[in-house]
Amino acid sequence: MIIFRYLTREILQTMAAVAGVLLLVIMGSRFIRYFTSAADGDIPASILGTLMMYHLPGFLELILPLAFFLGILLAYGQLYLNSEITVLVACGMSPNRLLTISLLPAVLVAVMVGVCSLWLTPNGADHNETLIEDQKSRIDFGALAPGRFQDFGNGRTAYTESFNDDQTRMQEVFISERQQRTDGTPSNVVTRAAEGYQTRDEETDSRFLVLTDGLRYSVDPGNPVAERLAFETYAVRLSSDRAPRADDDPELASTPELLERGTPPAMAQLQWRVSMPLMVLVLTLIAQPLSKVNPRQGRFGKLLPAIFLHIAYLSLLLTAKDAIAQGNLPVAVGMWPIHLTFLVLGLWLLRRSRRAGVN
Repeated sequence: MIIFRYLTREILQTMAAVAGVLLLVIMGSRFIRYFTSAADGDIPASILGTLMMYHLPGFLELILPLAFFLGILLAYGQLYLNSEITVLVACGMSPNRLLTISLLPAVLVAVMVGVCSLWLTPNGADHNETLIEDQKSRIDFGALAPGRFQDFGNGRTAYTESFNDDQTRMQEVFISERQQRTDGTPSNVVTRAAEGYQTRDEETDSRFLVLTDGLRYSVDPGNPVAERLAFETYAVRLSSDRAPRADDDPELASTPELLERGTPPAMAQLQWRVSMPLMVLVLTLIAQPLSKVNPRQGRFGKLLPAIFLHIAYLSLLLTAKDAIAQGNLPVAVGMWPIHLTFLVLGLWLLRRSRRAGVN
């Protein structure tokens, strides 16, 4: 039990260090992308923290298998360099026992990855997609940048010259919209106003932009006649927060929904989600023999080949996912031959290592 705790602690501590570095790099890159969008006025800066939080399970889903793989390589590599594995073998620790000790934390990590890939990641992706689309479909003071024309989706472009001191009213507002009349003909509407402010209808939960002292022009393509409306107060409906969002993207669908659809894209996404926790267990079998190093090699001697092996594994899974989604690879075959190939590789490496001797 003491040896189990010691080896498990070494593996998990190394994994946590590697995962922390990788997570910092990936989250930093994604944060820069969102921060650029916020600076451009595409999304309000106030939702950046929420977006990053809901992206976290997706990051962990990809990082944890690699971090655990490297954790075994680095932790056991250091134990080999310090001759601690030699001492354990001399005391009666068999190779099968070492493999069992590695597989127990591997099961824990696989469960964590499975929770992320099967449940948390699709829920977080759907939440972020809904939040971003909602921001694009409406004008929000948090996303408007004075002095710039900004596209808010649905054929709507807005501009404001400035805000008042408390940021509640816009000055010199311009809104361009593409609308469709009741008879189906398109219409371009341009509205200019001296001021504008946002309000909400409590009964319908809809938001409106109230414009004051302005003009509204409506022009039909190909029609030389334009409609002109002068107003003191005019309300433009921005959005209804309770409007449902229709989306059939399999990456945003929950796991039960993928099972119900049964389409090739849905099955490709489902097999990808199942592959992530399975990948942790297969990589453990490969990492165990690869972690064996001699003092001349150093603990990083086999690190680069191992990383290339992980990249090849992940790349093949991604290729198979695209092939299944496009119908070029049967769903029944799917990604399973890839897992079987790397499983056989891991078993062969284990057998080879045992023939050579664990010490």
